[in-house]
Amino acid sequence: MKPVAIYDTSLRDGTQAEEINLTPEDKVRIAVKLDELGVAYIEGGWPGSNPTDKRFFKDIKNYELKHAQVAAFGSTHNPKSGAENDANLKALLACEAQVLTIFGKTWDLHVKDALRVTNERNLGLITDSLRYLKPHCRELFFDAEHFFDGFKANRDYALACLKTAQAAGADVLVLCDTNGGSLPDEIGEIMDAVAGALPGARLGIHCHNDSELAVANTLTAVAHGAVQVQGTVNGIGERCGNANLCSIIPALELKMDRPCLPAGKLALLTQISHFVSEVCNLRPFFRQPFVGRSAFAHKGGIHVSAVVRNPKTYEHIDPKAVGNIQRVLLSDLSGRSNILFMASKYFPKLDKEDPCVETLLSEVKEREALGYEYSTAEASFILLFFRTMGWSKRYFELINFRVLDEKRRQTELTSEATVMIKVRGQTYHTAACGVGPVNALDNALRKALEEAYPSLKEMRLIDFKVRVLSGYMRDTGGTASNVRVLIESGDSKDKWTTVGLSPNVIDASWQALVDSITYKLFKDDPQKWPQKADL
Repeated sequence: MKPVAIYDTSLRDGTQAEEINLTPEDKVRIAVKLDELGVAYIEGGWPGSNPTDKRFFKDIKNYELKHAQVAAFGSTHNPKSGAENDANLKALLACEAQVLTIFGKTWDLHVKDALRVTNERNLGLITDSLRYLKPHCRELFFDAEHFFDGFKANRDYALACLKTAQAAGADVLVLCDTNGGSLPDEIGEIMDAVAGALPGARLGIHCHNDSELAVANTLTAVAHGAVQVQGTVNGIGERCGNANLCSIIPALELKMDRPCLPAGKLALLTQISHFVSEVCNLRPFFRQPFVGRSAFAHKGGIHVSAVVRNPKTYEHIDPKAVGNIQRVLLSDLSGRSNILFMASKYFPKLDKEDPCVETLLSEVKEREALGYEYSTAEASFILLFFRTMGWSKRYFELINFRVLDEKRRQTELTSEATVMIKVRGQTYHTAACGVGPVNALDNALRKALEEAYPSLKEMRLIDFKVRVLSGYMRDTGGTASNVRVLIESGDSKDKWTTVGLSPNVIDASWQALVDSITYKLFKDDPQKWPQKADL
């Protein structure tokens, strides 16, 4: 099958998303990773619109990309001037990118109301802009903005815009569903119509996700002849986002037999997805297909039992193909298969009839009925699991703790915690202030522990969530309800989540905090493994 060229526009269209603001350094870091993935084109930005993009094109010249070509983006020239005098087109040439992408109007509504020129003048803008740029670049693409809406409103004029761009030297005509309102059957029909009207034209597709159909529309376009796909990592972009390359790429390669990355690169997809989220300061979407943390997570006992025998029963692809992993979650829906799967990493010979399995399963279900959440708090489950298996090591023992909050007139609220614990036979009594009671507790506990356990200095708290659980096994509700606290922590190698539960939010936080620190010490401890015969 013919390959499909991936044109990544995360650094331009993606940055138009709410909450995303990338520096030139951020954009370079992402570009290097995209090149590592092996995309064909990386659209670096619009050098004529802002200093950040202009700086990017200067900085990226210091890097030798192995797979991707860097593209610069701009518009047809200002109707009030000629192409040779247009600042936007001059900026495109000044950035020295060898791939240039120009967008132009193809919907007569936009020509009339946005550009405020005649249909004929708009065709002249397309012709003059492309002809001016063509001698100065290796490849020239024309993004037909609002093409599908334009085709539905005025078929002849939309096609005239494409024919004009093709005659002016555009190497690929990219059909854009800019408002994101088209349906897959419309995309297919219009792609076929364009192919019939412009024999031999190379077509691309650029979809937005306003109707939750950007991926489906993109794949439909490829099935109807598109040879270039534009999209963004994780689907970031303005409004509801762009077509998500993290879903499109594996669908093309694994389901449509359309290669779009160099051999062996698909397995980097999950890593790249998480990297871009991190640089954009976004929390990864757990339920994102293919690359999400929950994409291959199994919770129901019947599902787990089947997956253990044959992963194909509940997994549409091998997670490893996209660099993801299979996960089994623990909850009140768990069966013995869930426990055995989790145990297999540490006790591969554990028998399903072992009393420990039934004991642990019962305890997990009882705790989840109270409001504990082990499907998320895997670190707390692992500690519970090893205690059930006979592990009894304690890194520290609480004697008592106290938290005081104080607010005086016209002063900020202050929190102070005192902690008394026993570590290796020695008692420590420490106090610390913090931004809130949990931070104060964390600071006081670390102060007592770091002398004995220096590795705690590299541990950090990443996220803290509190939820009131009205109706969970208690007669009272509202402010007297149980409170569940989830704490996500991390170090230089891992991230983990722990849980605490109590009608007192400080006590619940303490439980989750103690589990978090205990798990860090546990995973770093070479002597942590319990001694259980024949396991």
